[in-house]
Amino acid sequence: MNLLLDTHILLWSLLEPEKLKKNTAEILENPENEIWISPISFWEIIILAEKGRISLTLEPGKWLRMVLKQLPLREAPLNFNVAIESRYITVAHEDPADRFLAATAKTYNLTLVTADLNLLACPDIQLLDNS
Repeated sequence: MNLLLDTHILLWSLLEPEKLKKNTAEILENPENEIWISPISFWEIIILAEKGRISLTLEPGKWLRMVLKQLPLREAPLNFNVAIESRYITVAHEDPADRFLAATAKTYNLTLVTADLNLLACPDIQLLDNS
């Protein structure tokens, strides 16, 4: 299975793994599954750190580069198709990060792992519910 992690799922898996449901954790740990990340999630993590909403052990850019070296993550590039799809995908609100994540999942045919109820209501994509 090809999984796109919502930003909070990536953070939980690294900083608060107890927030992941057992089924979600098992799926993420299965070496047969590919874990994909959008650059939008890295952007969100830097903003969260700058606002003091999360605490990282290093400066956010260094911390993210360390994560990239340690984990077998695949990048889901932000491209023209994702940008176009972000305006047509059915998401309950206008949060640009959520729209880009949903559009990325659809464009690359990835299963979005999330606990976000707005994203879980999106009928256009495959979802793994961690709520």
